[in-house]
Amino acid sequence: MSTGPAHREDHRVEVFAWATDDDPERVVEKAAVDSLVEVFAQRSPGQDFVNPVLAGGGDGAADPVAVLQARLQDNDPPDGIQLHPGGEVTDHVDAGRLADLSDRFARWGLLDLLPQGLLDALTVDGNVYCLPVGIHRLMLWGNEEALAGAGLTGRPANLGEFVHHLDALRASGISHPLALGPHWTQLDLLEGLLLAELGPDRFEALWTAEADWSTGDVTEVLENYKKLLSYSNPDRDSLHWTEAAKRLSSGEAGYFFMGDWVAAELESHGFTHYSYQPFPGTDGTFQWLGDAFVLPKNAPNPAGADSWLETVASVEGQRAFNTRKGSIPIRRDADPADYSHYQRAAIADFHRLRLVPSCAHGSACPPARTIPVVVAVNEFSSTGDVAELQAAIGAGIAGH
Repeated sequence: MSTGPAHREDHRVEVFAWATDDDPERVVEKAAVDSLVEVFAQRSPGQDFVNPVLAGGGDGAADPVAVLQARLQDNDPPDGIQLHPGGEVTDHVDAGRLADLSDRFARWGLLDLLPQGLLDALTVDGNVYCLPVGIHRLMLWGNEEALAGAGLTGRPANLGEFVHHLDALRASGISHPLALGPHWTQLDLLEGLLLAELGPDRFEALWTAEADWSTGDVTEVLENYKKLLSYSNPDRDSLHWTEAAKRLSSGEAGYFFMGDWVAAELESHGFTHYSYQPFPGTDGTFQWLGDAFVLPKNAPNPAGADSWLETVASVEGQRAFNTRKGSIPIRRDADPADYSHYQRAAIADFHRLRLVPSCAHGSACPPARTIPVVVAVNEFSSTGDVAELQAAIGAGIAGH
């Protein structure tokens, strides 16, 4: 058992960042974190970045998440932890594990550089506990050649037009025009539909403990979601999201709803003939999630931890991370010229549209709510039982 944190004398900055080279879902993220670490090394030459996740949790353990939890409970924290900003941070705040970053946000000028909606999501009881390095947006991606081959021009503005597009794609010979993966990717799709059909206020209320999932308008959305699933690939429950992205790029599908990290994935395979838009019917909103870092209380290398966070907050650090990940910086003073055509459009929208969080990715829900919702949606993929899905999600949200 640890006797508690002690200041290190070897200048290690120990940060739990979850991406590894052997995780197919996070290859791009690993490259982005590596780029951020390179900037940190340049800015803080006296500090040595160490990621315990890459060593199996620091003690040869197979589960770094369990190692981190044990260390936090044992008052042996690292110097930083990667989390999703928003609801995912709440559990750590409630447990008293995180340091308040409000003074640092003020010192680094971030309070005037971030959209108010994002600041609100980072704040608990008036204090800021989370520093995002990049923001992603959930978007509908299209194969322009497949769409043109189906005689489709323009973008669908609502669910009815989207279904029309899917029907036209199917009539053109594409049997499963909506590419889809398992688990959380299916919840992504459901969230897009919920936001489109219910609006942002109602959507956000669905992820609170007081939410009522038993209403008729929710039933109607779930019925429409079932219809959308009928246009997707039958092997969705076993198909990795990167493989679903290949269905889009190969023309085996015409549409794919996914976070904008998919742009980096598509372009890494040489596919650039894609379109993008918010889920039909959600114009005026920016459904977001992000990558962020937090500061545990009693970090053993305070100077190193502070230097790491200052790198995360910097223009250079955010440019290094986001140009590799496909996400966008949080800072209003970022130079759009540093970013891709898509990212420039996303940066503009981020600062002008209403920000709406995602339960699937931790910005709307803590893990205790996300997990039962993902399980319920995944089971629905096989059963198709709307009443069962509606009850299971409602119970999962209310129970946590």
